[in-house]
Amino acid sequence: MADDTPPTLRRGWTTGTCATAATKGALIRLWSGAFPDRVGLVLPRGETPEFALVDEAAGPGWAECGVVKDAGDDPDVTHGATIRARVREAGTGISFRAGDGVGTVTRPGLPVPVGEPAINPVPRAMMAAEVAALSARYGRPGNIEITLSVPGGAALAERTWNPRLGILGGISILGTTGVVRPFSCAAWIASIHRGIDVARAAGLSHVAGATGATSEGAVKALYGLPDHALLDMGDFAGGLLKYLARHPVPQLTIAGGIGKLAKLGQGARDLHSARSQVDFDRLGDLALAAGLADVRRAASALEALTLAGPGLAM
Repeated sequence: MADDTPPTLRRGWTTGTCATAATKGALIRLWSGAFPDRVGLVLPRGETPEFALVDEAAGPGWAECGVVKDAGDDPDVTHGATIRARVREAGTGISFRAGDGVGTVTRPGLPVPVGEPAINPVPRAMMAAEVAALSARYGRPGNIEITLSVPGGAALAERTWNPRLGILGGISILGTTGVVRPFSCAAWIASIHRGIDVARAAGLSHVAGATGATSEGAVKALYGLPDHALLDMGDFAGGLLKYLARHPVPQLTIAGGIGKLAKLGQGARDLHSARSQVDFDRLGDLALAAGLADVRRAASALEALTLAGPGLAM
């Protein structure tokens, strides 16, 4: 008999968690003279993962090591990337620098100011907490410069929202809980929110949410919108609309294929085929009311459009 029990998906760790573990390992080497075999952390929600260190190096007044990011069973673009941290005593307090492959913020509207490394507030706080704890343990002042780098990060960033958000030169160091939950929509919706924030900060009066690359290209050509006005909405229309209701932009265009837009028109807010379906009876009523062909027996929204003609989309 086949086992129909759904598999348990393995969780992973955010870039912020990996950066914190690498920072801790490098600090221990800087202040104790030896790298630990493994580094343990306590994450914001109480998880206690341990991490192996790679690419260990040290010199006069500095130490560096990396952690290979494990995204678990989530299809994360940064899975397998090495998140490196180099630490040295410098200045007053804690400062962050963007090394090779970590982006720099160039547009307002993001959680960190323009000109700063793209290291979000929670990872910064996690690293600062480790600096404080270790400086107390070793009796050293906590004046530390942390430089994060990700080999190949600039190429990885081209597959993310970063160029559109004005984060240049590499990936962002992200995370709020420290944990990557497989196939969670939270990260995608958070990216939509940041895109809206950047558009508002730039004073844009018109943004467009698109379900995919084809619809994005069409709406960009139709309205001549700049890249930072284009929101990669995917199937998450609800996440886009809910955030815009609280943080409005004067004009919104939603672009997508006939099937996804039909579901949106019927009230669906998650447009994924597994979570919403086209109501062909309702679509047929609308078509007949407009004097178009009956499309109730159509096998797809595209077939309905073919049967009824362009008037169905008006």
